[in-house]
Amino acid sequence: MTGRKFKPREYQTLAINHILETPRCALWMSMGTGKTISTLTAIDILKLSGDLTRPTLICAPLRVAQSTWPDEVAKWDHTKHMTVSVICGDAKQRKKALLKKADIYTINYENIPWLIETLEKLKMEWHFDLIVADESTKLKGFRLKQGTKRARALARVAHKYSSRFIQLTGTPSPNGLIALYGQAWFLDAGRRLGRTFTAFTQRWFQKSWDGWGLDPLPFAQEQIEDQLRDLCMSLNAADYFDVEEPIENIIEVDIPKGAREIYDDMEQRMFATITDDTPELIEQHDENGKVHEIEAFGAAAKTMKCLQLANGAAYVDEDAKQWRQIHDIKIKALEEIIEEASGMPVLVAYHFRSDLARLQSAFKRGRVLDKNPKTLRDWNAGKIPILFAHPASAGHGLNLQDGGNILAFFSLNWNLEEHLQILERIGPVRQIQAGYDRPVFVHYIRARDTVDQMAHDRLKSKRKVQDILMEAM
Repeated sequence: MTGRKFKPREYQTLAINHILETPRCALWMSMGTGKTISTLTAIDILKLSGDLTRPTLICAPLRVAQSTWPDEVAKWDHTKHMTVSVICGDAKQRKKALLKKADIYTINYENIPWLIETLEKLKMEWHFDLIVADESTKLKGFRLKQGTKRARALARVAHKYSSRFIQLTGTPSPNGLIALYGQAWFLDAGRRLGRTFTAFTQRWFQKSWDGWGLDPLPFAQEQIEDQLRDLCMSLNAADYFDVEEPIENIIEVDIPKGAREIYDDMEQRMFATITDDTPELIEQHDENGKVHEIEAFGAAAKTMKCLQLANGAAYVDEDAKQWRQIHDIKIKALEEIIEEASGMPVLVAYHFRSDLARLQSAFKRGRVLDKNPKTLRDWNAGKIPILFAHPASAGHGLNLQDGGNILAFFSLNWNLEEHLQILERIGPVRQIQAGYDRPVFVHYIRARDTVDQMAHDRLKSKRKVQDILMEAM
């Protein structure tokens, strides 16, 4: 099998050299700029030079570990000689992959604790010279004495047994500077930002005005950037490509009167009643009678209920299994987008399970982006006219640009990282890299005068903090 010839762009050469020269480093590269092949090229050079004598472990989100890295290794002429073992699946499959001899092992973050425990049970040494953390924000929750289980498990071996560590992400601080501590610890064990999270926050943060969160002090961003500058390289493809911004189209829809009354009750009183005689009610999804009371016990819960109602439905039980539909105005707006696409595939972002159920009911030809690699292949082959994707599942390394250039947000949430990730799955940079000379269209379906507007505005404002950080690096 003949692979493609790799001719690194200027920024990719900079990235490769940064990895070669900095044993523990981070690459903050815009999504779609080729972080994966740049890293594999550096790994190949390190192996040939004798700097790596043991295998490489790549930690990544599930589908990226299953498909993206193995596919990328096989794609290029200079990397296809490397063998890859995918440590995913059930326990039996993972153990078989672990015991298989390979140059590169890929694993999803959720299985990192299993990996370390299994090596200990088998009395096997940690045999990875290099650890790659793809989408390193997965490690942002690390704390010395608490934090996420997967980050704490990886911390046990990251400095003790592996001489090199590479972090890859296009969104290092999607929700503010606070996310940098856990990632930086894996590079220098806390020497730059503080040995403990408490030391980090005491030095650069203060209590928020409401007493619940933490806000950075005025000098925090500049000082943190200075501390990390030698380890972290930020590269923006826009500096090297003639990249046009996506063409955005905000579609404002008006909630029908009956549904608006329910929404207003929830927004103002944190309590609302849904009945079967609501004019816009279309379907019944349970058998518990005609009246359904929904209540929010706090601002965060109210926000989520309002987002649900703006989309056209709401959960009516505590387990978020039963839901009631109150309007279909967003469904109709999406129908117009799909009709206007004139047969071109459309990627549709949703948030709640009730959203997905209604989308599947309304668009029979649509398919869900699931864990089956065939779904991804079918989309990129043009066999799926409408693909429903949750932003949390559609980001982090998946290549969707071959399938189309139209993205519609049926619903929004507050997570900037997920928002940016799904945007770039078909974004301008990926379109250019794949050889397509076509614009990217992004449609936002927003219910007028609802929390939709606030969520969208919040995503835009949060982005500014990250853009400043990326530019400084």
